[in-house]
Amino acid sequence: MLRRNVRRLPVTTVYLIYLAASGFLFRLAATIFSVFLIRDLGFDPMQLLLMGTFLEASYLVFEIPTGVIADTVSRRLSLLIGLFGVGVAFVLLSVATSFLVAAASQVLWGIFATFESGADVAWLTDEIGEERAHAYYLKGEQAWQIASVVGIAASVGIAAGFHDLRTPIFLAGIGTIGLGFLMIPLMREEGFTPRERPAGERLRTGLLQTFRDGVAQVRAHHVLLLILVVAALHGASTEGFDRLADFHLLKDIGLPRIGDLDPIVWFGVLDGVGLVMGIGAIQVVKKRVHLEGHARVARVLGVIDLALAFAVVAFAVTGRFGVAMVMFWIVGGLRNVRTPIFTAWVNQGLDPKTRATINSMATQADAVGQAAGGPILGVIATTAGAPWAIGISGLLRLPALALYARAIRRGTVGTVAPTDEVIELEE
Repeated sequence: MLRRNVRRLPVTTVYLIYLAASGFLFRLAATIFSVFLIRDLGFDPMQLLLMGTFLEASYLVFEIPTGVIADTVSRRLSLLIGLFGVGVAFVLLSVATSFLVAAASQVLWGIFATFESGADVAWLTDEIGEERAHAYYLKGEQAWQIASVVGIAASVGIAAGFHDLRTPIFLAGIGTIGLGFLMIPLMREEGFTPRERPAGERLRTGLLQTFRDGVAQVRAHHVLLLILVVAALHGASTEGFDRLADFHLLKDIGLPRIGDLDPIVWFGVLDGVGLVMGIGAIQVVKKRVHLEGHARVARVLGVIDLALAFAVVAFAVTGRFGVAMVMFWIVGGLRNVRTPIFTAWVNQGLDPKTRATINSMATQADAVGQAAGGPILGVIATTAGAPWAIGISGLLRLPALALYARAIRRGTVGTVAPTDEVIELEE
């Protein structure tokens, strides 16, 4: 009886449950992830950046093959494989006592995250139709963000309460595996029809077609190559900040005491406030910024990347916690705003038949930047210090300004929408 009632849940409800639970579990592990590596495992800056390199390299290599599985075999199966695999990766990280084991967990995380990537959206669209699905993309993002705030609080509370940074990561792993089991009865797949071809032929044909479509679009889309280079620069820049910001706060600046509370609480405050600020900033941008034409989007992104470069460098050079905290929030807020704007830029003027291919290429370009930039910034951090590596990662955004200028020259002239004009970003 219970199983029958569970299966009657609307597809849209299942989608929102999946995203909310995923957001909560991800933040449960991610909030104290870097602190765990630094405090418990004693990782240095190079090891921290190599962890990111292993993760992104795995993601880069497996994204297209796993995407072919979702497109040709089953969206549901791909998503379930991803959940179980990511859960195992979290559990493995929680018991790691060496760099090799921790690095192996990142490889697993990168591989199985690609099974989830895009499969959830494709599944929803197949089941309820593209027109209805658009409204739930935004609802799903909001569910993810709200649950993420709760996950941050839970992560800090558990870590401080148990005086153990491994516990939240372990619980996130067990929870993710449990979510996979929950999705087995909840997630039905009635709108997707697998292609009737031999498995070997499906994979070979899918990979070849993806490559051909991507090359064709790069040749036909005069701004696309610029977009991909910008994505790579963004990836390299974010890798340095994401992997070394917590190290800089812990080792170079120091965290002030909050009564008798564990200093880990500060990381919950930093992540939580930054996420809330990002949610608010996205709402403002959706109502105020008119995104139509490459020139218009390039101008907005140029301003954001310039501000990001300044904030990251300021975070790197300051020795005062208050200034570092404000810069940390600014970086987080600007990056949350940048994501939907960059997505809108990628999707302008694309052939719907190859839209997924181009979005995948943009994701891969970002991963290439992270995987390539990590070891280089690691050498800088090892020889000159983490502040130097973080500062240089911020400056990596500056070459993108020249690319934006070129896109503006090739595109049409546009402006920011007036205050009384409301234009939604493309979901």
